[in-house]
Amino acid sequence: MKISYNWLKTLINIDLPAEEVSVLLTDAGLEVEALECFESIKGGLKGVVVGHVLECSKHPDADKLSITKVDVGTGEPLNIVCGAPNVAAGQKVLVATVGATLYPSSGEPLEIKKAKIRGAASEGMICAEDEIGIGASHAGILILPADTKVGLEAANYFKVERDVVFEIGLTPNRSDAASHYGVARDLAAILNAKNNVTTFEARLIGLNELPDATGLNKVDIEIMNADACKRYTGLVVSGVEVKESPDWLKNRLQSIGLRPINNIVDITNFVLHETGQPLHAFNLEQIKGNKVIVDTVCEGTRFTTLDGTERNLKASDLMISNSTEPMCIAGVFGGIKSGVNEKTSSVFIESAYFDSGYVRRTAKHHALKTDASFRFERGTDPEMTVNAAIRAANLIMEIAGGRISMGINDVYPEKLGPVKIAFSYNYCNDLIGKSIDKGIVKNIITSLGIIIDHEGNDGLLLEVPKYKTDVTRAADVVEEVMRVYGYNNIETSKQITYTAFNEEKNFDRIVEERVGGFLTSNGFNETMNLSLTKESNHAKTDDLVKVVNPLSNDLNVLRGDLLFGGLESLAYNINRKQANLKFYEIGKVYHLDDLKEFKYVEDKHLSLLVTGTTFNENHYGLNQNVDLNYLKSVVENLLKALGINNFTSSESSFHAFDYGLSYQLNKNTIVEIGSVNKTHLNKFDIKQSVFYAQLNWSALVKAYKKLKVTFVELPLYPSVRRDLAMLLDKTVKYEQLKALALNTERKLLKEVNLFDVYEGEKLGNKKSYALSFILQSEDATLTDKQIEKVMEKLIESYKSTFGAELR
Repeated sequence: MKISYNWLKTLINIDLPAEEVSVLLTDAGLEVEALECFESIKGGLKGVVVGHVLECSKHPDADKLSITKVDVGTGEPLNIVCGAPNVAAGQKVLVATVGATLYPSSGEPLEIKKAKIRGAASEGMICAEDEIGIGASHAGILILPADTKVGLEAANYFKVERDVVFEIGLTPNRSDAASHYGVARDLAAILNAKNNVTTFEARLIGLNELPDATGLNKVDIEIMNADACKRYTGLVVSGVEVKESPDWLKNRLQSIGLRPINNIVDITNFVLHETGQPLHAFNLEQIKGNKVIVDTVCEGTRFTTLDGTERNLKASDLMISNSTEPMCIAGVFGGIKSGVNEKTSSVFIESAYFDSGYVRRTAKHHALKTDASFRFERGTDPEMTVNAAIRAANLIMEIAGGRISMGINDVYPEKLGPVKIAFSYNYCNDLIGKSIDKGIVKNIITSLGIIIDHEGNDGLLLEVPKYKTDVTRAADVVEEVMRVYGYNNIETSKQITYTAFNEEKNFDRIVEERVGGFLTSNGFNETMNLSLTKESNHAKTDDLVKVVNPLSNDLNVLRGDLLFGGLESLAYNINRKQANLKFYEIGKVYHLDDLKEFKYVEDKHLSLLVTGTTFNENHYGLNQNVDLNYLKSVVENLLKALGINNFTSSESSFHAFDYGLSYQLNKNTIVEIGSVNKTHLNKFDIKQSVFYAQLNWSALVKAYKKLKVTFVELPLYPSVRRDLAMLLDKTVKYEQLKALALNTERKLLKEVNLFDVYEGEKLGNKKSYALSFILQSEDATLTDKQIEKVMEKLIESYKSTFGAELR
């Protein structure tokens, strides 16, 4: 939001440096992000002065050039070569001196330098109006009246206005400050508190009592939807002349980045930015039946807005209609037929209080963001409608002529009262952490426009005006006091209070730190992605939690898993030449469950994503690509670190996998792990293989709670390794082989590992597994006879159970 300092000073009597005002506003919560210099003529005509052409003769070597001597009031006349056909001795002209930079109406800026033109010295430039940016004509130089003073700066001649503009980063809750008057009100409170006075006051101007209406026109106002429109004020000014606005008005609008249109429209924009109250001007001739109706219309009604776009209206769109057709989308955008044009002679001025919810939904549906909708969406002041209409009417009569033909018609079915809040000084001091003098607190509260209804020994009963949309409770009043008093004026307490937390019982935190440490030490980086994602990413959408008013279709549901945010992070890094990635994320996922009393379900998950190579580029030549086995080993080691050992596995049916595994613990799925299918990878333009694991966080925490760390002596006797290579049916899984071995020999068999798998055409429907077995006794060194006996038992089990053949 842009605020003009010159404009601001018409509403509050101050003359502080702009930089100081910037600091004061920022400290009070209206963060000034930038200070900009504005000049009504770009460049401010610096270095351009009035000159008197003393001599003018033809250039000896150029028919279209003249050599002149020009007095610019500095002593010695300047020699200037000029190409204008209308230059002559005795003229008063505008001269750009050496060093000046000109900003022409079109083209690039031009710096004036000493030069030689066809052998003749030139020490400046006699200017045409387009060369200094004040017009479009290039037919010749600009000739000034003969009595114009020589040496007068062009900026003074053209009354160039200079201003400083504050670029304020307005937060959504501060609708009360969305205008020059709102900022002036805050600034008055700040200065009163800082200087411990009550003299600074923001004031509305131009509220002169309107003359009696002629009664020539009458427009009836009917509010059919009182929920959507709480107040509607209108008046009519007749006999106006629609034309270009005066310079002062154009300068005000241009300083805050608005393009002047015509005097009537410019006045409505001016009043909006001055008071914060949006206005709309209707061509009175287009109000058929002399009636304004505020109501919604039928679904699918066609309506063409000011930008020439034909729109399909929704049944929830609030419209301003005449007796036969819609004229304007209330609080958002006008219609093409009812707008003011150069033929308009009478205008109906609308000043209303529309419900923020209606305006927000309509503006979003039609993708229209206007200055009016910006303010209505956040909440305006219902008590400002009449004052804003009066201000606009006075300006119209001053600038466009005309007279009041219908006075104020104010329809206000049910008056909106202030919010009453009980405020305690002790509560204020406790919340702020500092005892502030009661007088200062009262000064701040009243300076902000909050009324003290009743005062007691320890507090106040306050009436908070409706424009303070974010002040609804005592804590909000304390926040207002604190920001105006100044956050920087609240000293750091010398006492530090700390409530000790029993970390031993905070298992969720402990597991999070343990998991993070484990994965980080294994080369993973943590990511944090948005909880909002795109519905079309998910194969199953009926159980997703949908956002009622999404910011965009890319953020229209709460995530059902962590996969898609992770893929987005992978794609972002891959596109920036980082192809070897290992990510993990701990976050919440959401879904609907109609069988539960509260159907919205929130779970916590851990996700792992790997792609690229296992190791970064190195001189050892290690460049193995990550695969499912790599991620599987990371997951299993993590589970073991958390005390989960007795899990089983089966094929995964997870929607995003080409193939994968599912781990179960006590018949509950705790892990899904697999290769992400190309359909999902293509959505993010990922061309390399990606492997993903999703772990149920509550299962990890529950298992960790039961973890008991035990210590055993190191074995006294050596272990023995034996290998077996077997041909098996392709349907047999390694997990089945491992489980059978551990079940067959429970005493001496300590570990089973798979170290090779081979499949080929020669093997047909068979595949070769190579397994290693670690045998060890706790009582004595194993003999060959004991080892052979165990191996024979294992071989027999594999043959009888799976039809294994030794290779």
